[in-house]
Amino acid sequence: MHTSTSNPSIAFAALMVRTTPRSLWSMSWSWEPPIVLPLMLLILVYLIGAFRRATWRTLCWRHVSFLSGWLTLAFALTSPIHELGEELFSAHMLQHEILILISAPLISAAHPGATCLWAFAPRHRVNLGGWIHAAESNWLLIFITRPLSAWLLEALTLWVWHIPALYQATLTSDWVHAAQHLSFFLTAVLFWSALYGVGRSAMSYGAATVYVFGTAVHCSALGALLTFSTVLWYPVYTNTTKLWGLTPSQDQQLGGVIMWVPSAVVFIVIGLVLFARWLVESDRRLQHSTLHTVLETAKGDQS
Repeated sequence: MHTSTSNPSIAFAALMVRTTPRSLWSMSWSWEPPIVLPLMLLILVYLIGAFRRATWRTLCWRHVSFLSGWLTLAFALTSPIHELGEELFSAHMLQHEILILISAPLISAAHPGATCLWAFAPRHRVNLGGWIHAAESNWLLIFITRPLSAWLLEALTLWVWHIPALYQATLTSDWVHAAQHLSFFLTAVLFWSALYGVGRSAMSYGAATVYVFGTAVHCSALGALLTFSTVLWYPVYTNTTKLWGLTPSQDQQLGGVIMWVPSAVVFIVIGLVLFARWLVESDRRLQHSTLHTVLETAKGDQS
């Protein structure tokens, strides 16, 4: 829980007394109800839906994907990394990377919506399904779920929250901090869902490849700026990094590298996979088109 005070120095002094490198893993697990209750509700609804739907064999990989995503999400939000993020910028970056690069894509790949619906009674399931269908037909939702819109929202969210005044506000306000994490996770889910929604044809694989490499570029750019900047972006960490044997500048550089390298590696690998699938799909379409032309020519010769 954040320390409720308008003075960051006093807040972090209190945190330093409570949290030390030796006691971090044994004492600083966070069980805040606003975090734990939604997590428990999410996994409960999904598990009930999965058992009622009885798809453990046919959709096994999706269940594994969702459970893995949920576990990493719970780890990022309740483990000592959450508390450490209030003392080290680099730890906060690690938490964000888990949310964006691990939890969001795993949960999105599971397509959990249909499974969660099965947690409700048939009558309520029909009503909820109708509301969801109506929402999916809304022009605004259609707009923001398009790949380009989802990509822009995810990129804008990432850059805006790293504006020093906004970022430092997350360390003195529970509400602002919750808004930051929620927006990071939801826009990442939106982006990955849009990405999984494409990739159904040669052109879609190509578009997905562009979006992935575009994301790698802007994430790497922000990470590089943090790594090589001679200006301390977030002075609020000045009084807390010493306990961990780091200067504020070293902490910022480490945070920049954490944002830069893992995201670049993940997105480049995914981009190369999509590009390879694009080439295979294009080759398959070309062969199909060539075979179709040969058959049509043969029919013409026979007539």
